[in-house]
Amino acid sequence: MNDSNPESPAPDAAPDAAPNAATKRLALITGASRGLGAALAQALGARGWQIVAVARTTGALEALDDAIRAASGPPATLAPLDITQDDAMRHLCRSVHDRWGGVDLWAHTAVHTPPLTPAGHIAPKDWDRTLTTTLRATGLLIPMIEPLLRARLGTALFFDDESWRAADDTPRKFHGAWAAAKAGQIALARAWAAECAALGPARAPRVFIETPAPMPTASRARFYPGEDRAALSPPATQATAILDRLAAAGMAV
Repeated sequence: MNDSNPESPAPDAAPDAAPNAATKRLALITGASRGLGAALAQALGARGWQIVAVARTTGALEALDDAIRAASGPPATLAPLDITQDDAMRHLCRSVHDRWGGVDLWAHTAVHTPPLTPAGHIAPKDWDRTLTTTLRATGLLIPMIEPLLRARLGTALFFDDESWRAADDTPRKFHGAWAAAKAGQIALARAWAAECAALGPARAPRVFIETPAPMPTASRARFYPGEDRAALSPPATQATAILDRLAAAGMAV
């Protein structure tokens, strides 16, 4: 994080801590430098939210901060980190806890999309990076971020992607690596959602899974080179629609 010196968090990082009443609503966005993550950060920032933006590319994060400020939003807190680096993410979560006491919204958009390839020809480096970024990191981030969400009775937001499956939910050919990682991530999010729902909103975060319309993102361009991008929905449009649905579900956005 660009303005703090976080330390490793305690294992039981204060799930019952009350947030400072003077603190703005806080959104932690992992994968905030481009695409839907950046669009959500800009939309929330324009509504007065404090944004903690996590991504690997410092320049893109700085451009995001400029866009939020241009829309009269508060300066974003930029965290140029790789979500697969466990210790770095633990440091970040402890810093967020110490500074703000919790998180109102965690939007997890960070993934790695591998090249399309037959299952018999998946390169080990593509397989490892896809699983590490899309699936493994999600499984480790949930325990880190859940106490921050509990502290503010917050919401976690995940994103499914229909590109990897056909109408009958079977994986499309050549999408095996992406399908395995993304289906695993969504299964994990659904299990967490069911567990939180059983505890109730006074004791656990609310977990939502959105499936945005196809967008002209860099990830989609890897799958569909040459596609007519004008026919796709802009990330800003999808971000607004998602926030509207959260508002309809009772979240103050």
